[in-house]
Amino acid sequence: MTTRTLLRSGHVISMDPDIGDLPQGDVLVEDGRIAAVEPEISADAEILDMTGHIVIPGFVDTHRHTWEAPIRGVAPDATLDDYFVDILDTFAPLYTPEDVYAGNLAGALECLNAGITTLVDWSHINNTPEHPDAAIQGLAESGIRARYAYGSANTSLADYWFDSTIALPADDVRRIRSAHFASDDGLLTMGLATRGPGFCVDEVVTAEWAMARELGLPITVHVAMGRLAGRFGMVRRLHDLGLLGPDTTYVHSCYLSGEEWRMVADSGGTVSVAPQVELQMGHGWPPVMEAIEHGLRPSLSVDVVTTVPGDMFTQIRAAFGAERARLNADCWQANMPAPDTMLTARQMLEMATVNGAHVAGLEDRTGSLTPGKRADVVAIDATAPNVTPVHDATAAVTLCADVSNVDTVLVDGVIRKRDGRLLGDTARALRLVGESRDRLLAAKEAKGAEGAKAPA
Repeated sequence: MTTRTLLRSGHVISMDPDIGDLPQGDVLVEDGRIAAVEPEISADAEILDMTGHIVIPGFVDTHRHTWEAPIRGVAPDATLDDYFVDILDTFAPLYTPEDVYAGNLAGALECLNAGITTLVDWSHINNTPEHPDAAIQGLAESGIRARYAYGSANTSLADYWFDSTIALPADDVRRIRSAHFASDDGLLTMGLATRGPGFCVDEVVTAEWAMARELGLPITVHVAMGRLAGRFGMVRRLHDLGLLGPDTTYVHSCYLSGEEWRMVADSGGTVSVAPQVELQMGHGWPPVMEAIEHGLRPSLSVDVVTTVPGDMFTQIRAAFGAERARLNADCWQANMPAPDTMLTARQMLEMATVNGAHVAGLEDRTGSLTPGKRADVVAIDATAPNVTPVHDATAAVTLCADVSNVDTVLVDGVIRKRDGRLLGDTARALRLVGESRDRLLAAKEAKGAEGAKAPA
């Protein structure tokens, strides 16, 4: 039996150039896919009245360490160097599988609440074989669309992030691939989160890239950020090792050389920018225009809720403001007017939706309201005081709206948020993540007390 849902009479921003924007339009969903986007549709369907709403594709977050939800806001003033010590060398070794499950469940629900329907979960918390299973279970129960990127353990900063000789455990990666991702067609798909040159010795880098390609897994790697990696020449080293390819996403990329940008573009690689983190924690200027100028389609990501907000509106505005501020300052110094190529609000919405789907390797399924794609749809309440009156619907989404305006969220045609409220057992997820916070803080305190007693 066919299940139909009709989103009626919204201002539709399809992000599909063939459909365009419909100041008043309908979106018909059949059995989880978008069946039609037209000014008016008649169908026997459940009606969702979108009058006064802006209907857009769901946001895509292309890089988030979702497991960190239990320690949200624990490092508000951290630099990137601080993060490695305060999070990866302090909290991460204390994580149990139950903490990972709670973090991924609550973190994914946070995404849905904010209109993020697709997530690349960069999961470098696989301290035991039970940890990845718990992470995947949390994602699955939330109902989000996600690319689970299997990463390293984090039981020791020295062992895993300084010329590490420890490769991702091939047997366990294969187990997870077989047990959870035998098909690449599900709501959840798999990738590999690699640490890359400088953080690992070349033999480990080569082995991890080879394993990803043997198993048909897209690769995601941090590069060229801050003092830690800004001088590593990671893309140049990957090129020298013969490892560049269209299956790789380069996260941050703040200090890539011009030559490295050309290498990424020529190899068909993709780029994920986490602008609020990059500005706040010292990674470098978000390289949005550099990516565009090299013919790439940059996407946006949250990265770490230990230090920044977990919504896409923040990332849109951080990137938009930072890039325009940088260019305006350069123009002032040169005593010349700002060029017509300044970033636009429309480009920011592209980055948060269709570009994100492209970078996540899921553009055939999501990122635009295109008939045939899966129905990942978000409705923004444009009658709220911070949004109305609407002059430009794209600007209303990118520069006016916030999480409080995310009224309705569908993933794969299933309603996950309605009338401004998440559906499902959100209370349980919040209880579990709160209990995880308490357990982690107690374990940190106990570890600190134990260390204080140790002989000098």
